[in-house]
Amino acid sequence: MFLLTKNKFASVLVLLALQTTIHVASAQPGRLSPPQLDQLVSRIALYPDPLLAQVLSASTYWTQIPDAATWANQHSYLTGDALAQAIQADNLPWDPSVLALLPFPSVLDMMAKDMAWTEQLGNAVLTQRAEVMDAVQRMRKRAMDYGYLQPNTYVNVVSDGGYIQILPYVPGVIYVPEYDPVVLFSRPPHGLAIGGAIRFGRGIAIGASFAPWGWATAGFVWPSHALVFDRAPWGRVWGNREVYRHPYAHPWVRAAGPRVERHELRRR
Repeated sequence: MFLLTKNKFASVLVLLALQTTIHVASAQPGRLSPPQLDQLVSRIALYPDPLLAQVLSASTYWTQIPDAATWANQHSYLTGDALAQAIQADNLPWDPSVLALLPFPSVLDMMAKDMAWTEQLGNAVLTQRAEVMDAVQRMRKRAMDYGYLQPNTYVNVVSDGGYIQILPYVPGVIYVPEYDPVVLFSRPPHGLAIGGAIRFGRGIAIGASFAPWGWATAGFVWPSHALVFDRAPWGRVWGNREVYRHPYAHPWVRAAGPRVERHELRRR
């Protein structure tokens, strides 16, 4: 009788532990301070607005990022319409915001290699979106004040109404900036040349074939702290994260059934 009671007691403890774990896992994460948010966004703050918008929204689906990064690396030989066709043909199960980053293997690779950062960013976007966008603006202003952020043949930097926009110099062609946040957001020593502190990889052409994943209009309405895709605000937050689906003008509807590779796959 004692053993039976002891077993029941143990079962109750296990059940309570599981309930506590579930509660902790679903609890809203703690809020980050402005300096913490500045550090969090520093590695992406100088991305062109359309790419930054996709990164912020995709980060809220952080569990999908590793698989997407693997697929992007395996298919990096595809570009343009061929890549868009492969994304649809392969019946990929991820959110459109994650699919939107498949033309950018380096970005997905960066996110996949630091999943703690990606998850923290996603949580901040879900719970503190306005503050995240304010942090981006603070970092952009700092880089501009120090002379690092300037218009060039890759991006057009526009300061309007107190907000700094970074837009593609050639519409539809996205260059991913590469920089050291420690350098870019620190005052340069007197007399030190700052040219070359921001480098750019090859341009990624995002044409009409990528419209199903929000690229028709991707960006921000900075004064109202809105993320916008296809002229519609993106409204995913912590409370509706399990059910929210963005109303894309060109909804991504994948065929029923398992993921299937329908084209040549090159492994490296």
